[in-house]
Amino acid sequence: MNIKQDFPHHTREIENSWIPLSDGTRLAARIWLPVNAEAQPVPAILEYLPYRKRDGTAIRDELTHPYFAGHGYACIRVDMRGNGESDGLMEDEYAPQEQEDALEVIEWIANQPWCNGQLGMMGISWGGFNSLQVAALRPKPLKAIITLCSTDDRYADDIHYKGGNMLLENLGWAATMLSFSAAVPDPALVGNKWRDMWKSRLDNMPLLAETWLTHQHRDGYWQHGSICEDYASIEAAVYMISGWGDSYINTIPRMMEHLQCPRKALLGPWMHKYPHFALPDPAIGFLQEALRWWDYWLKDIETGVMDEPSCTFYLQDGVPPAPKYLERPGQWVRTHGWPAAEDECESTTLILGDHGLAPDTHLSQDRLIASPLTTGAFQGEYIPLWFGADFPPDQRRDDALSLTFDSEPYAQGLDILGQPTLSLTLESAKACGQLHARLCDVAPTGKSALITYGTLNLSLRNDVGTIEPPIPGEPIKVRLSMDLIGYRLPKGHRLRVALSSASFPLVWSPKERADLTLKSGQPILELPLSKGLYIPMPFEQPEGAPPCAVATIRTGQPKRTVSEDVGSGEVSVIIEDDMGEIQFLDHGLQVEQFAKETYTSHPDDATRTRADIEWVYRAHRKGEQDSFAVTVLSHYHLHCDQHMFYLSAEQQAYEGSALISDKSWQREIPRTAI
Repeated sequence: MNIKQDFPHHTREIENSWIPLSDGTRLAARIWLPVNAEAQPVPAILEYLPYRKRDGTAIRDELTHPYFAGHGYACIRVDMRGNGESDGLMEDEYAPQEQEDALEVIEWIANQPWCNGQLGMMGISWGGFNSLQVAALRPKPLKAIITLCSTDDRYADDIHYKGGNMLLENLGWAATMLSFSAAVPDPALVGNKWRDMWKSRLDNMPLLAETWLTHQHRDGYWQHGSICEDYASIEAAVYMISGWGDSYINTIPRMMEHLQCPRKALLGPWMHKYPHFALPDPAIGFLQEALRWWDYWLKDIETGVMDEPSCTFYLQDGVPPAPKYLERPGQWVRTHGWPAAEDECESTTLILGDHGLAPDTHLSQDRLIASPLTTGAFQGEYIPLWFGADFPPDQRRDDALSLTFDSEPYAQGLDILGQPTLSLTLESAKACGQLHARLCDVAPTGKSALITYGTLNLSLRNDVGTIEPPIPGEPIKVRLSMDLIGYRLPKGHRLRVALSSASFPLVWSPKERADLTLKSGQPILELPLSKGLYIPMPFEQPEGAPPCAVATIRTGQPKRTVSEDVGSGEVSVIIEDDMGEIQFLDHGLQVEQFAKETYTSHPDDATRTRADIEWVYRAHRKGEQDSFAVTVLSHYHLHCDQHMFYLSAEQQAYEGSALISDKSWQREIPRTAI
């Protein structure tokens, strides 16, 4: 990354400012401004998150917001109610209170002497979600947003459910937030009241997994905050960005098709990070691209950003499978909107038949899909997030537990762009069941690299809002769309469709092992192909403001382990999300965080599926006026039988060696849709 020192505008920083709300709550904000903004007001850019501006996002904030300020913008990074140094309590993600507070924050910003009344909003993940949600409320000052790695549908494409199946990330993220939400307000900013604020948060800590697990199909809870309920509600211009290594990619084609406001889309090779520092490379000059967007919509400068084709995609070259990539070679293409025009994309049809995957075959006999419930251990993380071994390795071990169909080698290769879709007829042996489909790139060496995948709860096969368990032995028609992908199958490689009846720990096991039968006939794979011309790299090289001054006390060591108990047959996937320990040199805060997630399943007994997640958070400072030391230990556990989920959690918080809070939860939640 090219670190910029000189900008068109000299800037100043307000380390901590208070934004008053109508109910008396104060939200903490960090603000960067051009030094002459009071005399010559400028547009503002808001980022609104629960992740603690003091330490949680400080490293990325300092690369980003001073850069925009140096180009003539006021940048405001606000911690939500109940987080960081902000007052109050947080009840849930994307709650109505969160959005009501955001409207007040926007009004406050628009009325500051340094703001000219024009606002943009941006964010990744949570901040990308609420940028869309707030835009749907149409506050008058908000003219444009940049939303990264976000969704238009909270049930279809978030960390909770996918294809109607419960993601294990549903529990993983609840455990993460149990720890994140217990972080201490910094005494250096809030003074002696930090203990009372911290104790209030600990005493009122929500059990988020209970809420999310209670709503197992798409109901009013998930409809709230899902802008797909009324795409026309958004009038501000929307720039949507994600990466093939992320999990929020399917929202982009839907929003490009259905939003009625001005819009653009960008999909690169990246994981769940901002694309000026994300992996895999190539990272891009995201800040320069964002400036083109802000200058056009907030300053009325003709930057050409709306003159280009509206969708930009990076088609990744097929490479050997690996659990982590530093770089993905590939080619850029553009389309004039989505769905793309016929001269930009086309679809071809392949049959899953007696002769593999081919355009001119058929399936003459029924075929059994009889996957052990341990299938899926090599799927990789649902959301590559912590720079560990998150990507899927060689798929051959899971392929061997699946029903597979291979094509002949493609002599000229293939350029895939879109969502591959399966249409087939199944029978389930039980009144439940899951279908999982993986599209793989099989090299001449036999290595199998995951291209994309899809998953479906057969009880929600027709409508994720309506529970319709399959009748054992009765044929059902199924249509399953895999995730959007841009991929260049190399010359001489084969395509493989792998069908399984389990995928753990991607999703929780069905109520009981439910083998499937693929019925004879013509099971179809619709494969979308790119016809577009490659273009040179359309973005500048990454730039950023001077980085945050930190010292690494202990380097994080994230890892992922798969183990099998040969005696019991149980398979465990163990994920260690170790973020190490760092000290912020400008204010002395020292923070350490790490987690261990253990997911275990049995080949045949679904009631032995379980999850255990532990988090450790430590923060301290040595100083004359604001020294402190805290530790928070958090734990979640989930197991089940055919009828109930059994959820438990504990959290202990210490100041020094003194126990400040000891809280536990025990819940039994009926299984309805999953």
